[in-house]
Amino acid sequence: MSKPAGTDEMTSPPPVVPAAVRRLRLTDFRCYATLDLEVDARPVVLFGENGSGKTNLLEALSFLAPGRGMRSAGADGVARKQDGIAADAWAVFAEIDTHDGHFRIGVGARAGGRRETRIDGDPAQQAELSRLVPMIWLTPAQDRLFAGPRADRLKFLDRLVYAADPAHAEAATAYEKARVRRQRLLDDGRSDPAWVTALETEMAGHGVAVAAARLEALIRLQAEIDARPEGAFPQADLALDGAVEADLAAGAPASEAEDNFALALREGRGRDGAVGRTLTRGPHRTELVTRHRDKDQPAGDCSTGEQKALILTLALAQARVLAARNAIAPLLLFDEACAHLDASRREGLAREILATGSQAWLTGVERVLFEPFAGQAQFLRVREAGLFPDGAGATA
Repeated sequence: MSKPAGTDEMTSPPPVVPAAVRRLRLTDFRCYATLDLEVDARPVVLFGENGSGKTNLLEALSFLAPGRGMRSAGADGVARKQDGIAADAWAVFAEIDTHDGHFRIGVGARAGGRRETRIDGDPAQQAELSRLVPMIWLTPAQDRLFAGPRADRLKFLDRLVYAADPAHAEAATAYEKARVRRQRLLDDGRSDPAWVTALETEMAGHGVAVAAARLEALIRLQAEIDARPEGAFPQADLALDGAVEADLAAGAPASEAEDNFALALREGRGRDGAVGRTLTRGPHRTELVTRHRDKDQPAGDCSTGEQKALILTLALAQARVLAARNAIAPLLLFDEACAHLDASRREGLAREILATGSQAWLTGVERVLFEPFAGQAQFLRVREAGLFPDGAGATA
């Protein structure tokens, strides 16, 4: 019997397409007065001495996502400086291929002005960038993420969630704004209780949305990790330690979780006002709990190399989740990608990235660290804010 028309289209998953930068142009961004770079969809390896401008390129790419970039510098901190004087404006322009087509994205700001975003020449909101260019980045500061402050782990998790759910950024921002406004009223000590109640209701609604998105992302992430045997990177056991997340995980409907959180906020007004901080347990105080499965050990007790491997476990698993769920391989920005990795894990990193189909931008001091990519990546030496294909110009 022949198949009904369209059966294959309904049952076969769509092909995975990478979010790939095809052209990158910079104007007065960090150390780059001008740059015009064209690449293909394969991974891009940037190697060269410290201070040559490798990380600045990744930071420029990170401005193609919502937020303050991978260094949290914001619009005022990235303009090129000459003799201590900042340029009047900076700009990042990229031509990007996605499964929705070819797009031209421009991001920039004038001195003292707000960051502006354009897509195909038209003004756009930052939130639209996440939908076009899902992105995951890792920086050297995260190499001991699990041994550092709780807030850094939460920020890392939220960036993974943003890549899959652009609305998460909007909910998290709205929650934080309401939390700050409530705290200011409590600090004042003479606020209208009805006004505080309204802000607590707003916090509860956004807070439950934030917690629900984190839980959904964590479930998908854990399932992806569990589905693959340990290879170059260790398996991890993940959990969220938070009051709102606990309610939702226990099966409470969103409305009940909102009521419980709003009640906790009301009951905590006196304490929060006295200490000048929101001590009431909400999504801003959630902890990402991570264990090294094979060692049955908290990630924070692991060596720096093991922590780096666990971070890569999470980032690469999320890349696979996005590829399977949305048919788009996210853009990966891995600064000092091979730091603290031995030879077997460097080989594993190349295998994993190539398997995801992502266009990854990787930096390192030496080209040899990336030899496992062989002919499957583009190699560019970075020297004094200049780029030289495949090591040419190394001694120029």
